[in-house]
Amino acid sequence: MISSRVYSGTSRRSEMSVTSAVPEEILQDTYLIQGLMVAAKDAALYHGVLMRTVEDPNSSEMINYAPFSLFPSPVPENLFKEAMDVQKDFNLLIDRVSQDQEFLTKALESTIRVDDFTAHLFEIYKSVRDEGIRQNIILGINRSDYMFHNGQNDKPTLKQIEINTIAASFAGLGSRIPDIHRHVFQVWGKPEEAAKILKCEAIYRITDGIAKAWRMYGSEKAVIVFVVENVARNIFDQRCLEMELWRRNITVLRRKTEEIYQRGILDTDRKLFIDGYEVAVAYLRTGYGPDDYPSLEDWNGRLLLERSRAIKCPDIATHLVGTKKVQQELTRPGVLEKFLYDNPEAVERIRATFVGLYSFDEGEEGDKVVAMAMAEPEHFVLKPQREGGGNNSFGEELKQLLGSLKDSPERSAYILMEKVTPLPVVNYLVHPGVPPKLTECVTELGIFGVYIRRCGNMVINDCSGHLLRTKSTEFADGGVAAGVAVLDSPYLV
Repeated sequence: MISSRVYSGTSRRSEMSVTSAVPEEILQDTYLIQGLMVAAKDAALYHGVLMRTVEDPNSSEMINYAPFSLFPSPVPENLFKEAMDVQKDFNLLIDRVSQDQEFLTKALESTIRVDDFTAHLFEIYKSVRDEGIRQNIILGINRSDYMFHNGQNDKPTLKQIEINTIAASFAGLGSRIPDIHRHVFQVWGKPEEAAKILKCEAIYRITDGIAKAWRMYGSEKAVIVFVVENVARNIFDQRCLEMELWRRNITVLRRKTEEIYQRGILDTDRKLFIDGYEVAVAYLRTGYGPDDYPSLEDWNGRLLLERSRAIKCPDIATHLVGTKKVQQELTRPGVLEKFLYDNPEAVERIRATFVGLYSFDEGEEGDKVVAMAMAEPEHFVLKPQREGGGNNSFGEELKQLLGSLKDSPERSAYILMEKVTPLPVVNYLVHPGVPPKLTECVTELGIFGVYIRRCGNMVINDCSGHLLRTKSTEFADGGVAAGVAVLDSPYLV
């Protein structure tokens, strides 16, 4: 039987057991592992778990399988359920915060003085608010990411790492990873255990939300536009959503942000037309970092989009809610109660997932936070207002960076987060061109949420599936697209 038994081979963490979804003797069976590797790689290609190569990231003729784990990784069943249960609360919180102009303005006032990227986003937000918002339908697709913190008495707890309100990725490829793991178990001769691997329907639930928003727009001739990056290695994850929309007879276009400005126009009613197509929904898979706006035309394209009657996913207000600074402000006493005044149980569920988050704003409070981080840098993570992975600082790097910023107002562009001590697991991480190696890892669970609001009424509020990513403990930061983490699926224990 496959079990959640402890594997006690290579843990570098004192008095913390390392677990696997398979017994130790299987992990050490070189001949079996080699055979399962071949089966798993072929299954990944067969099921379309694909990425473009680093060497030729814009060519669909140069592809390989996306990195993934050989086996599913153990996940505490109670914490998985807790993450799923709290997602609708987070959906509601995000949406209500996005409607509070006073809160967003106050929360971001120090950041926009020193962070040009956030300042540009806020300028667009203020501009469209001043002009008047013409679309009262809001579509939100977000992903809340967690680790399993090994706290007091070795009892793991669910702790939120971040929430992504724009371009939350890997619903497509992540939904196909369970097929690989079922095949691996079947080849191994464990069909009963293969049947226990969770299905992931994130791709269908998210597509349901986008299609519902398209119908609510009210024009069958209108299209959905995927706003995409210039270099799209992860294009097949996006294609999973596109193909599902095409299957439902909904036309999908792909356009870069600059192309929206170059080829888009607004009519007198502020309907957006691109190349003659009326746009019902604009789904952003780019726009979350400074590199996504290399020219003024890119910024103008984002502004044109926000000014339009098209349903934006996300709209600029929801994008701002996903900033690290807003995430930190939400942990302050009384803030959750302000937004979830009608649901004290939701307040408790959300607050239970928080770790310590601290502001570096100028003043006595910020000075104390700087001193605390400099004294014990190993206990914290320094986070800028950026998405996409690979931006955070740890340990000595944190100390050096903060030392250079401590007397500068630019420190307000960062927040400090209490470091999580995640439960370690062992697995084989399958990367193209890399020999298999049994690796100590940590996992990160993402839960997708979809919601639609028309005016003040929630039409949909859905927990829309899960994503598991795993990376070696030798890496402190970085995601799948960066080549550090791999796609995984949970084996509930």
